[in-house]
Amino acid sequence: MEDKTKIAAAAVVAAGLALGGFFPGYYYYQTHHNARTVTVKGLAEQDVQADMGIWTLQFTVSGNDLNAEQTKIVKQAGEVQQFLLRSGFAENEISVGRIETTDLMANPYRDAAALESSRFILSQTITVRSGMVKKIAEAMSNSNELIAKGIVFSSQNANYFFTKLNDIKPKLLQEATQNANKSAQEFAASSGSRVGQIYQANQGVISVQPRDDPNAFEPSQIDKRVRVVSTVTYLLQD
Repeated sequence: MEDKTKIAAAAVVAAGLALGGFFPGYYYYQTHHNARTVTVKGLAEQDVQADMGIWTLQFTVSGNDLNAEQTKIVKQAGEVQQFLLRSGFAENEISVGRIETTDLMANPYRDAAALESSRFILSQTITVRSGMVKKIAEAMSNSNELIAKGIVFSSQNANYFFTKLNDIKPKLLQEATQNANKSAQEFAASSGSRVGQIYQANQGVISVQPRDDPNAFEPSQIDKRVRVVSTVTYLLQD
């Protein structure tokens, strides 16, 4: 008899726990299910100009006399630096990399014919990092001066960056949210409702794109467009 009483009591407790968990969950589901909402997107854009540029030049010499080629590449490095200084860059904006040396004799798959004329290949890089992005673009256009001096170099396209995104992000997010609210107001007016409180919000993606050509490689463009799309869900009221 005592065992049956314990079993009955346990069943009552279990049922109470089950109901205690069921009703709050059901209430939440019903509240969410019956809530009238509208989800809208808000867009904000701002045109900006890159405030940092990085341009790298790599130049190469080759020959069979290592000392002579080293002297030659050191001279060329000096000429490249002078060109950059004349272009308006400060010394602390110019970084000179180390000289890299390749000995073709050490290559087991070396080309014997090439080895006769150029056993050693020496290369060096010089990088400009500056906030004067327009001067970088001008220097790239004028780099044929180096070719005229017999400097064989490969120049990567400069990369331009906008580093002040955090400074404009709050303003853009505010504008995007305001535009989302306008869209919600228009929807509510057409459906005979009023916009209530924000039910859910997602700041969305903040992207930096080329300003003029959407298909261009963004880092190579000085002029850019910062774009913010926010997604906001509002409660609707009668």
